[in-house]
Amino acid sequence: MATKRIVVDPVTRIEGHLRVEAVVENGIITDAFSSGTMVRGLEIILKGRDPRDAWAFTQRACGVCTTVHALASVRTVEDAVGISVPKNAELIRNIMEAALYVQDHVVHFYHLHALDWVDVVSALSADPKETSRIAQSISHWPKSSVGYFKDVATRLKTFVESGQLGIFANGYWGHKAMKLPPEINLLAVAHYLEALEWQKEIVKIHAIFGGKNPHPNYLVGGVPCSINLNEVNAINSERLNHVSKLITDAMQFVNQVYIPDLMAIAPYYKDWGAIGGGMENFLCYGDFPTHGYNQTDSFKFPRGIILGQNLNEVVEVDARDPQQIKEYIKHSWYKYGAGDEAGLHPWEGETEFNFTGPKPPFDQLDVQNKYSWIKTPRWKDKAMEVGPLSRMLVAYAAGVTEVQDIVNDTLARLNVPVGALFSTLGRTAARGLETKLIVGWLKGFFDDLVTNVKAGDTTTFTKEKWEPSSWPQSCEGVGMTEAPRGALAHFIKINSGKIENYQLVVPTTWNASPRDPSGQKSAYETALIGTPIADKDMPLEILRTIHSFDPCLACSVHLYDPDGKHIHDIKVV
Repeated sequence: MATKRIVVDPVTRIEGHLRVEAVVENGIITDAFSSGTMVRGLEIILKGRDPRDAWAFTQRACGVCTTVHALASVRTVEDAVGISVPKNAELIRNIMEAALYVQDHVVHFYHLHALDWVDVVSALSADPKETSRIAQSISHWPKSSVGYFKDVATRLKTFVESGQLGIFANGYWGHKAMKLPPEINLLAVAHYLEALEWQKEIVKIHAIFGGKNPHPNYLVGGVPCSINLNEVNAINSERLNHVSKLITDAMQFVNQVYIPDLMAIAPYYKDWGAIGGGMENFLCYGDFPTHGYNQTDSFKFPRGIILGQNLNEVVEVDARDPQQIKEYIKHSWYKYGAGDEAGLHPWEGETEFNFTGPKPPFDQLDVQNKYSWIKTPRWKDKAMEVGPLSRMLVAYAAGVTEVQDIVNDTLARLNVPVGALFSTLGRTAARGLETKLIVGWLKGFFDDLVTNVKAGDTTTFTKEKWEPSSWPQSCEGVGMTEAPRGALAHFIKINSGKIENYQLVVPTTWNASPRDPSGQKSAYETALIGTPIADKDMPLEILRTIHSFDPCLACSVHLYDPDGKHIHDIKVV
């Protein structure tokens, strides 16, 4: 029996550093190990600080999720001290989050994931006339002439002939698992380049409402912008009109470029509707409130859990319950006072480093012991997958009509069964479908905001309970969001107006974590089992499944050396 251990380190086209090791026997992955190779330390930084400032620190966990950590943070403080934000603040938060989703998912599809399926070099042999015909048959996008695609092909040829592929360097070009015809490869390359230009526009919504991007400003009790249609320094008519234009452009790009491309590529890879699934349980915290964050029945994405891939039932989840959410460190480079077998609810969470692994570089992870800087969260000691697929599955099972309609229509168009959702292809398709939904919601949130403003409601902040003198001596809160990559929760304990404990349980913590004390694999490790590997020296198939989760390891990044000593501060003068 031919057995080989494949190591992919670092996994590229993600945020942060990830190492994956896969055991391959006779061309099939039989075991896999996921290791986050960056250190988590925000919880230590936050101790003793003003809770109202936590959002500014936690948002720096990542340069991609530029708003969701701030949103989770202000929600956790508001939950702890009992603050309800005004309707306009809820809408603006929804607008900012929805804008992030649309930008992030488009960037993921084209710039992080597409090159697992699109052969850039193959596009050189494409017939621009045929590419133009295909483009015009699937969409009304104006950039679809023969001349346009000739120009793209010439531009690509210049890259290749110079010997410097630039942004297209180091791909698995010519891999036997690449199936697209040259003309669709050229179409995808053209839209890759267009998406680079478009994505920088949509985030201007963050700059308008939050002052900047990345890391827009947030505020406990509301949002940090005032509305006055006639004031140059406020959210005025001109800025609202600009937001309206950005949303219209986003809807056009999603509906005329992203979704048609997704549906054009997917039929060539329908076999991936049976690869890369593995996980049976799916968690969604729910998000996009429409009548207050405490009214979970108003969420556009409902809260709940799917167990055993059973789409006939949605199980309730309560992140406050210490018997539901626990984090383990049996195979993580941390230590708990209660020992390595213990599981702690985040309110009681501990962040104490305990690096016991081999110092890099090394050949293999010591998987019998600790092998990752990521903790291992569990719901009632069950492993969960989080992300776009989880959101769509929970909404589908909960009877959300618009989700059921778009999912059923897509399954019918691709002629695949419902079971194909539980796969790499299903995960990738779910991200696209929810983008189509969310860009529509984005317009709805904005229209509601404009209606409120025209009716005379310009309130964006409440002073109620904002001062620590009005808070209880001690309190605790949970702030949940659905980040683009999945269920995100911040947990806080406040004592005498200061942070006593703060823990972040991020989407990639759920998906990329190592095994728990009982040996259960998490989503990445489980999804790789059974994956065929065509060429062990070019493990494209591993990247396809891992990228389908859109990994973000940076939510756990702070740099220490292997002995746990801090290495360096970057000082700005």
